[in-house]
Amino acid sequence: MTSAEIRHTFLSFFASKGHVIVPSAPMVNKTDPNLMFTNAGMNQFKDIFLGNKPIVSPRVVDSQKCLRVSGKHNDLEQVGIDTYHHTMFEMLGNWSFGDYFKADAISYAWELLTKVYKIDKDRLYVTVFEGDKKDGLEPDYEAKDQWLRFIAPERILFGNKKDNFWEMGDQGPCGPCSEIHVDIRDDEERKKISGAELVNKDNPLVIEIWNLVFIQYNRKADGSLETLPHKHVDTGMGLERLCMVLQNVKSNYDTDVFQPLIKYIAEYSELKYGDNEKTDIAMRVVADHIRAVAFAITDGQLPSNTGAGYVIRRILRRAVRYAYSFLNIKEPFLFELLNVLCEQMGEAYPELLEQKSFCKRVIAEEETSFLRTLETGIQKFHAYINANPDKNNVDGDFAFELFDTFGFPIDLTALMAAEFNKDVDLNGFTQNLEKQKERSRKAAAQTLSDWIFVDENKALDNESTLTFCGYDDWDVNIDILKHRKVTTKDGTLYQLVFPMTPFYAESGGQVGDCGMIVNEHESVKIINTIKENDLSIHLAESLPKYLHLPFRAIVDVEHRKAVMANHSATHLLHKALRSILGTHVEQKGSYVGPDYLRFDFSHFQKLTDDEIIAVEEYVNASIRENVKKDELRNIPIDEAKKKGAMALFGEKYGDTVRVVSFGDSVELCGGTHVEATGSIGVFKIISEGAIAAGIRRIEAVTAKAAFDYLNQQTHTVQEVKNLLKVKDALKGVENLVEQNNNLRKEIETLKQEKLSGMKDVLLSKTKDINGINVIAEKVEIDSSAIKDLAFELKQNKDNLAIILGSNQNGKAAICIVFTDDLVKKGLHAGNIIREAVKEIDGGGGGQAHFATAGGKSPEKIDMAIAKAKDLIIM
Repeated sequence: MTSAEIRHTFLSFFASKGHVIVPSAPMVNKTDPNLMFTNAGMNQFKDIFLGNKPIVSPRVVDSQKCLRVSGKHNDLEQVGIDTYHHTMFEMLGNWSFGDYFKADAISYAWELLTKVYKIDKDRLYVTVFEGDKKDGLEPDYEAKDQWLRFIAPERILFGNKKDNFWEMGDQGPCGPCSEIHVDIRDDEERKKISGAELVNKDNPLVIEIWNLVFIQYNRKADGSLETLPHKHVDTGMGLERLCMVLQNVKSNYDTDVFQPLIKYIAEYSELKYGDNEKTDIAMRVVADHIRAVAFAITDGQLPSNTGAGYVIRRILRRAVRYAYSFLNIKEPFLFELLNVLCEQMGEAYPELLEQKSFCKRVIAEEETSFLRTLETGIQKFHAYINANPDKNNVDGDFAFELFDTFGFPIDLTALMAAEFNKDVDLNGFTQNLEKQKERSRKAAAQTLSDWIFVDENKALDNESTLTFCGYDDWDVNIDILKHRKVTTKDGTLYQLVFPMTPFYAESGGQVGDCGMIVNEHESVKIINTIKENDLSIHLAESLPKYLHLPFRAIVDVEHRKAVMANHSATHLLHKALRSILGTHVEQKGSYVGPDYLRFDFSHFQKLTDDEIIAVEEYVNASIRENVKKDELRNIPIDEAKKKGAMALFGEKYGDTVRVVSFGDSVELCGGTHVEATGSIGVFKIISEGAIAAGIRRIEAVTAKAAFDYLNQQTHTVQEVKNLLKVKDALKGVENLVEQNNNLRKEIETLKQEKLSGMKDVLLSKTKDINGINVIAEKVEIDSSAIKDLAFELKQNKDNLAIILGSNQNGKAAICIVFTDDLVKKGLHAGNIIREAVKEIDGGGGGQAHFATAGGKSPEKIDMAIAKAKDLIIM
């Protein structure tokens, strides 16, 4: 069976058992603040497990795109090294929400594996939870009894809490799990040792393929467990591993999931897969990583220097490094793999085909940029080696700098060091890496208490019917449903949940609302509203004292109106860009706050001044027309798309959506908007630039912020006029620039005349010491001029050693230059300057013929010159 057939068979099997097939959620997670990427099939159903969302379909099945490279599931450094870890993978899963439990889950799994996929029963083993005294949990005899219906007791193994008890996190739904393992070793190996002895022992051929999780408990903040009112089933089976078993190969990379990619890489590099371990690893790394990068970009996450974008850039650069170092590929080529990937997976994931050309251009530009960075890092490495010829190892601090700044993995640094017969200080590198990780952990650390329900009787009734009423009402009566305390490095906040809220929760690029909740006894400020999956959470600096009493929830009107103006302006801006630049323009991100708006879009060149003016005029014309908002709520998504509503890649939409239109601007949007465009007032672009390969960013202001901006610009122009005492500010500045350029030329002429005269004086001070012509002097010029002077002197004599020092602006600088004949005799400017610079408490280095250094003690520059002179004539 092909991987496509295996995926289809899984979905069809569970559809025949009454499951609804649901699409994969985006791999990039934009709804859970605690998760950058979807790392398990259950992520999109988290709100159902938590009770924040009603159960619509009690049985569902899907194939979910997942990514595991950061946090708890950090598999990145193992990818390519072994044969079964991956960054991006597909998780096949079936789900029961309060419907069937262990009996049916186990029965379905056994039927599919042994009767449909026809896996040999004698190769299967299962594990069940052995219990845990600390949690007061007995062994999972219920699961064991169900397995005894199908499999011999010696093939049922008890597993510990680490392997057989699944938890969503430190808190939340959890429960015992039952893993299904398969032994794909050759018959001879199986006779030598039973597969039962190798289960969960990291044997690459005795592997877990399916995990059946039985969610029946809730882990509280104090670590205790409580039984959930509804029991759920959550299963996950890696498609790649299942393909390995069904296609009768010994590695995931030998399946048809990866082989087309690997074959292309092998042909491109003119190497054969299977001939060399290092090149094999490199090909596996590239084949794996291109999948992760391509799916992330199509889901809306572009490579960047922060957050999820940094992770994607890191994955892409790891692929480039391996291709560069082990496959001898020195030019961009990863983007070409998109053709192969789309042919493989485009039918199952049509977003790949729709975003193919854009994705290729982003990856190609990222490759080009990083290859330049890689060359710079290699040059820096060689400079370090030249500056430290006597050291036996490469400093851990320097190795970490290469890793952190230039993206060098430690193995690449070690490889380059070995070429010079040097080791790398791995302990120093690891210490730096751990310090960085610890800083990140501390920055992100927070402690959450358990949710406390104000009225337990209302908890189950209300929690699945939370509603947002803020489109129409900004001042409503509410009750507090539940609350919890959150402690971070910045202090303590309280999270409040209401059954109904007028406060918009931060999502879709729009900031959250703020405001107040008040009653006759107290007033509590709401400083922000955030969304955790589909749950609106209100942040307060203090906990209300009268939690059981009703409150009025009042949105901050000025804040909301400013946000609405900016959000509606982004819709008009999007339409303007597509009309003026072309329909290739697509939104790739946004920020909508009360102070300004930010809009990221696909376009591969800088906007001209005329284009920016045209965009501004288009938007402002729409504002002047005072176009009324046309809003459709809860309409089927297919109907919305027929109306021309634009959907954003990487966003997950429900079966019903909201459509917001201003004339011919029609978008799917859940945000808040003005009733008519005239309320925006005025629109002004304040910046435009590139933020990533193929992505531009516009920042703009509207309403009062735009008026203030234009006022400030007018004021600045008037100040320039006053300062230059002119009526025409532009003409005045042009004249000033011209005068400045003329003065610069005059200064440069005088400087050259000074250097010429200084050169003659210094040549006259040349001393012959032990057959070496030596010029060792302190000069009154800046450090940049010293180098020019030294190289001018070098042209006038053979066997010439030049040592020049200066003390300018409280800083010491020293320069050493040797003629080629002295270098051939063994003199090395870089080695000498490293010793001499110690006199001025500084640092520096260089090559054999030229070196520079600076120091903190300019008063000791004469001592440094003397030290260098002594080292030369020794």
